Amino acid sequence: MARLIIMGPPGSGKGTQAEHIARHFAVPAISTGDLFRTHVREGTDLGAEAGRYMDRGEFVPDHVTTAMLRERLEKDDAGAGFLLDGYPRTVAQVGALDDLLAVRKQSLEIVLALAVSDDDLIGRMLQRAREQGRSDDTETVIQRRLELYREETQAVIAAYSQRGILISVDGSGDRDSITANAIAAVESGLAGQ
Repeated sequence: MARLIIMGPPGSGKGTQAEHIARHFAVPAISTGDLFRTHVREGTDLGAEAGRYMDRGEFVPDHVTTAMLRERLEKDDAGAGFLLDGYPRTVAQVGALDDLLAVRKQSLEIVLALAVSDDDLIGRMLQRAREQGRSDDTETVIQRRLELYREETQAVIAAYSQRGILISVDGSGDRDSITANAIAAVESGLAGQ
């Protein structure tokens, strides 16, 4: 059983790593972005509410995101654990997740943070923008996204660091090495609990 979170700035490869790590530990990777898209596509009440914010380019409010996550954690496949990607983003969400897990008599075990230099992140995202024809992803826009990520998540990372469950892994280099290092770090962290 593993109850994990993966964190990392835009361009860190967090989504890709989440899939590989979740598969290794036989738990579902639960991405808030995927939850939003699923609810919008299925036309749920939560999806309609989230869609109003997403259409304006705004963050979906905590109460909507948390309600979606609560529903998702109640599914059978999450009973043996999970890997959250994109939640929590704020200190309020840290508290909400604690409450969700307390009801289930569970707690988080490991928070994995991918560390990548800004130069590498910007290079990756500019390359991805070129490959995908995304002219809106300029270096200035990318730097702003990185600033917002740090402003948003600094307190979250500090909170988990204080609990002693934060593990940082170098997110630069080739994907397979990063995956192997991340899995080894999580296994070591779980064994030490």
